[in-house]
Amino acid sequence: MTKPILALTIGDVAGIGPEITAKALLGHDDLREICTPVVIGDADALRAGVRVAGGDPDRVRVIDAPSDATNEPGLVEVIQVGESLAEVPSGEVHPAAGDGAVRFVQAACALARAGEVDGIVTAPLNKAAMHAAGHRWPGHTELLAHEFDVRNFSLVLSAGELFFFHFTTHVSLRNAIEHVTRQRVTDVLRLASAFGTALGRPDEPIGVAGLNPHAGENRLFGDEDADVLAPAIAEVVAEGVNAVGPLPADALIPAAVRGKWRLVAVCYHDQGHAPFKAVYGDDGVNITVGLPVVRVSVDHGTAFDIVGTGQAREASLVLALRRAAELAPGWGYVWETGKRAESAS
Repeated sequence: MTKPILALTIGDVAGIGPEITAKALLGHDDLREICTPVVIGDADALRAGVRVAGGDPDRVRVIDAPSDATNEPGLVEVIQVGESLAEVPSGEVHPAAGDGAVRFVQAACALARAGEVDGIVTAPLNKAAMHAAGHRWPGHTELLAHEFDVRNFSLVLSAGELFFFHFTTHVSLRNAIEHVTRQRVTDVLRLASAFGTALGRPDEPIGVAGLNPHAGENRLFGDEDADVLAPAIAEVVAEGVNAVGPLPADALIPAAVRGKWRLVAVCYHDQGHAPFKAVYGDDGVNITVGLPVVRVSVDHGTAFDIVGTGQAREASLVLALRRAAELAPGWGYVWETGKRAESAS
């Protein structure tokens, strides 16, 4: 098979994105065997990251298009987006860095729409910097959905063979409850089923976490589990989706960690993120399901407090590149299923 070309955005240049990009591409030559990584960002910021990583900044090579990449080990090939951001101060919120992070993602999406790359991998951006630059997206996920003009998508946390789908993400808890609708639940469960099929597990069970404590416990602790989640699950089960629930989250998630479940759907951001990060830390990545190309991100932030110290760990970014390379060849099935669900909504 042809190795997938992956657009790797360096995120906020004031954060650790340039450093972990350098460490991933200069210290893990085996990545070149499974993909062709093309950095999308700022060459001067990347050179600074290479210096912090202990490498030679002359090994950063500016190219014009993904097709120009040689994928040579020890070489970091980058497409320059806009003017140099060399003057942006490190380790602090800066609008120019926030604007750059958005433009890098937009450039990667444009390349994907043109068929020049097979997937997108993202280093972290800083939401405050992005907002300071006038870009009001809650995060990467929503920006990507806008760029690809999709409405049916889900943030998925992944570690090993475990995947956490989210019905809602970057909204307040009060709004999350309102956003867990029957339509949203059915859409995400269809995506999760398609994702399992793309992984070669067409009948993989999906454990669905309840919204309320004890999944409502027969309406003692709320009606949403009985009135919203249960009918949505019944609807997709009738279509052939192997969804189970709603189940008490405090029982479902520990069971998933122990290996009983591979696909889990949770109702809101911290219901999934808090236990996932507590268990997996740097061993996790973030996948966006519902886009026409695979997108995988690190599962950590810009870490302004350690910028320039050489302490930043590239493990999550390396995992993101591996996961994107693994998923890219079969991504078309997930995308087509997402489109069908969106058309039906």
